[in-house]
Amino acid sequence: MIRRLFSRLHLWLSVPVGLIVTITCFSGAMLVFEDEIKGLSNANLYKVEAMCEKPLPIDALLETAASALPDSVKVRGVTIPSDPRLAYKVNLSNPRHGVLFIDQYTGIVKGQESRAGFFRTMFKLHRWLLDENVRNGKMIVGISTLVLVLILLTGIVVWIPKNRKGLRSRLKMNFTKGWHRLWLDLHVAGGFYASAILLILALTGLTWSFEWYGTAFYRLFGAAEETTTGNHHRGRKEDAPTIPPSYMLWQKVYDELEPQCKEGIETTIKDGSVEIQLDRLGNRMASDTYSFDTRTGELTGYVPYAEADHETQVWGWVYSLHVGSWGGLITKILTFLAALLGATLPLTGYYLWFRRIHSKKRNVRELKARKCYRPT
Repeated sequence: MIRRLFSRLHLWLSVPVGLIVTITCFSGAMLVFEDEIKGLSNANLYKVEAMCEKPLPIDALLETAASALPDSVKVRGVTIPSDPRLAYKVNLSNPRHGVLFIDQYTGIVKGQESRAGFFRTMFKLHRWLLDENVRNGKMIVGISTLVLVLILLTGIVVWIPKNRKGLRSRLKMNFTKGWHRLWLDLHVAGGFYASAILLILALTGLTWSFEWYGTAFYRLFGAAEETTTGNHHRGRKEDAPTIPPSYMLWQKVYDELEPQCKEGIETTIKDGSVEIQLDRLGNRMASDTYSFDTRTGELTGYVPYAEADHETQVWGWVYSLHVGSWGGLITKILTFLAALLGATLPLTGYYLWFRRIHSKKRNVRELKARKCYRPT
């Protein structure tokens, strides 16, 4: 009785949101390796052609970058990779997350990059279903994701086998017994293997969809409400400052912190602050933060990641779990595969549902043909 109830819940929750879940999962899968794909396809931007002993001073590079920009676009900071083969990234005020690549050894501006084209389309699909009215698309994706959590939980209950033989059957995927068996196994076994990761992705993704959910979620992990929103939406559009006078001191600050910078992934310098992104598993957004006097370039403060405010740490974990980067390449691959499987689950579910309906109609026709049919 309970299994039948959960089976019906699983079906009728899935039917109205299935296609939206497919779109959301597929677009999410396409975004997992966005950075890696852009690094390969735009190698002329990301990599320098030849290395010298020492890069040019940061202030000279920023002067060159600023002269190549229109008046409406300002420099907000510079990101310096620890790998000397990678170009410096000048962070821009517009477009959002816009970056200008510059060869630190020659001072040549290599080009500008912003999220556009294929990956921008995938991002808009994933967050807003391409809806120009962001609020409507965001709401539809959020409701569908919330329903997906219930679909996954009811699916796990329905999946639980009655005996050991049934367990072996529900864990195997058979590719040699025809399309029907393959689609059935993709839905049953594939859904089981992907369910844990899909639940993590859905539960963390909902923090971007509903403010009430995000507040409750962060409170659950001890993050204060008044600071949650700011950390959760890190990277939101900020006022576009001009290059501050202190940028002439940024080279001095970097030289003083160079040993620590080389141990991280990259270093971002802005007016009065330096963030060194740590090369660690878990929270991939973890960073040590330094502050400096914009008049003298003297370091005035240091906050290691271990002592960073709890809200920032929680936000970093949520983001790392949602994009699958928390365990490095292995978890990104698993996240990619789980999201792809998640995209197929509604399609295989529709197929099995339609096949069952067709089978029932055929059985009724056969009974009628034999004059044995008794309507109930």
